[in-house]
Amino acid sequence: MQKAKIVTQEWDKTFPESKQVDHKKVIFHNRYGIELAGDLYTPKNAKGKRLAAIAVCGPFGAVKEQASGLYAQTMAERGFLTLAFDPSFTGESGGDIRYMASPDINTEDFQAAVDYLSALEEVDPDKIGIIGICGWGGMALNTAALDTRVKATVTSTMYDMARINANGYFDGEDSADARYAKRQALNAQRTEDYRAGTYALGGGVVDPLPEDAPFFVKDYYDYYKTPRGYHVRPLNSNGGWNVIGCMSFMNQPILRYTNEIRSAVLMIHGEKAHSCYFTRDAYADMMRGNPYTDNKHLMLIPGAVHTDLYDRTDVIPFDAITEFFRRELD
Repeated sequence: MQKAKIVTQEWDKTFPESKQVDHKKVIFHNRYGIELAGDLYTPKNAKGKRLAAIAVCGPFGAVKEQASGLYAQTMAERGFLTLAFDPSFTGESGGDIRYMASPDINTEDFQAAVDYLSALEEVDPDKIGIIGICGWGGMALNTAALDTRVKATVTSTMYDMARINANGYFDGEDSADARYAKRQALNAQRTEDYRAGTYALGGGVVDPLPEDAPFFVKDYYDYYKTPRGYHVRPLNSNGGWNVIGCMSFMNQPILRYTNEIRSAVLMIHGEKAHSCYFTRDAYADMMRGNPYTDNKHLMLIPGAVHTDLYDRTDVIPFDAITEFFRRELD
């Protein structure tokens, strides 16, 4: 078993602790034997009740002490038992080689969270949903297409990590030659890493911030590198993923079967976000040829940018998310 390591039991989140819920650290495992660390949030008035439950993960390169924990705590305030967790190889979760990502293992992480929630006495196993933020929005859709136990899925400010790795930002590297050059560079790095016996880090969000940085880089900096969202454990706030950490996404599309999702889906994105095209296109693909469209919804938030949906409680549509889960998990 690849062990999780709980660094602290103290409250160390980027958001205030709520007095309306009970919170505790938990450890569970996925089918690869990797232990995952999570924060379990339970409504204080929930004793004796079997609750609907929600697993939350993301953003890509973040930890549960950031946006996913905020979502989980807020939804627990609204009556759900929730679990925010660190994916394999990151945060307090296990995985002997740190800072790797995998379309398979990270989808499995969501399924493992469903395993864990399904086994809790205080959870109704027929009423489980998931929330995926940023890159874990794509993983959430992949999970919904694979795991029939998931009754409702919310994606927020979603990234398709397969598309971004294969095609670059805004599909600017969508050519066989560009992908070949990227594969050459990544495989050369693999050779260097093996010889060195360690893995080179790719770097987190750029710091200091160049004056001519694109807006979306400034957007990330404003969250990950300032007191607003900085934390000591997330990759984006610090050294980043391994250079080769995400290379398998290039050849392994994760949204191939989303138009076979029968369960309910709500996709949310900021209308002004650089990443909005991921959600627009993924929603269209999910609807195309799918006989189960009545329970699929797209919500674009006017004026919102990518990280607004990480932590801005005046922008994140928690009322709509709550109504969605109450309806679909009833």
